[in-house]
Amino acid sequence: QVQLVESGGGSVQAGGSLTLACEFTDAPHLYTFLTWFRQAPGKEREAVAATWLRLRTTYYFDAVEGRFTISRDNSFNKAYLTMNNLQPEDTAMYYCAAGSPSSNLWRSPEKYPYWGQGTQVTVSS
Repeated sequence: QVQLVESGGGSVQAGGSLTLACEFTDAPHLYTFLTWFRQAPGKEREAVAATWLRLRTTYYFDAVEGRFTISRDNSFNKAYLTMNNLQPEDTAMYYCAAGSPSSNLWRSPEKYPYWGQGTQVTVSS
C-alpha cells in the first residue's frame, strides 16, 4: 500500500515562498514518478513538477519553471516542492501523486494511481 502525506501549505502574500513536503511510502516496484499537482476551484487538476525517481530527472510546467523546485530526500522518504515568488494564480490545493507514466505523459493525472490528501496554498495580492 502506497501512502502519500502532504504538509507545508499555508497563506502567503504575493512574492513570498513556501515549501511543501510529501512523505511517501518507498515502493519503487509500484511507481517511478513522484509528481506535484495542483487544482484551483473550478479548474482542472494540473501537474506542476515531477521527479523521475530512477534517473533523478526533473520536469516542470512552463508556468512555474524558474520559481518552483522539486527535490527529494530518500533518507527520510520525503519529496519537496519549494515555491518562490508565489503569485495569486498559484492559489490551489496541492497534491503529491505517485505513478509510472511515460516521460511525455508525466502531466496526465490518469497515470497516477496513488494520491495524497492535499495541502492548501493561498497567495494574496
